[in-house]
Amino acid sequence: MYRRNIVGISALVVGLAMLPGGVGAQQKSLKDQVVGAWTLLLSDNIKDDGTHVPGYGPNPEGLLVFTADGHYSLQIIRYGRPAFASKDRLAGTAAENKAAVQGMVSHFGTYTVDEAGKSLTFRIAASSFPNWDGTVQKRPVTAITDEVLAWNTPAPSAAGYVRAEVAWKKAK
Repeated sequence: MYRRNIVGISALVVGLAMLPGGVGAQQKSLKDQVVGAWTLLLSDNIKDDGTHVPGYGPNPEGLLVFTADGHYSLQIIRYGRPAFASKDRLAGTAAENKAAVQGMVSHFGTYTVDEAGKSLTFRIAASSFPNWDGTVQKRPVTAITDEVLAWNTPAPSAAGYVRAEVAWKKAK
């Protein structure tokens, strides 16, 4: 297992955004750039003072898929969640269920792209967090290249944070 370096990942996102093709004439539309599969680089909650706190531990794993016809599926899972002793997902203890639920988020539905406003809007059909079922959520895109997609979540579900930052790497 390796430790992700927040400074290194942040520098990568900023650096890639500044490369030719990151901005400028002849660039693909935001919609064309997001279509495909993405793997998680980071998912951090941000405190008032700017401190980053990994939302799903130091090495979260995740997959995000955008289809060309406007559907998406997103999963973020804490690395190393403990297995259920019973080996039965329906027979977990209270502590096992708590670790499983708090160690992940998943949702799917449809999405739209605001090219001018540089944002994504998720129409969440269903989520592992039931409060998000049937909601509409906007994500301002902070970086987009052929390799990296990053956004802010203005109101993360975790109390005490001002926003969350999420970054994805294009799957190969």
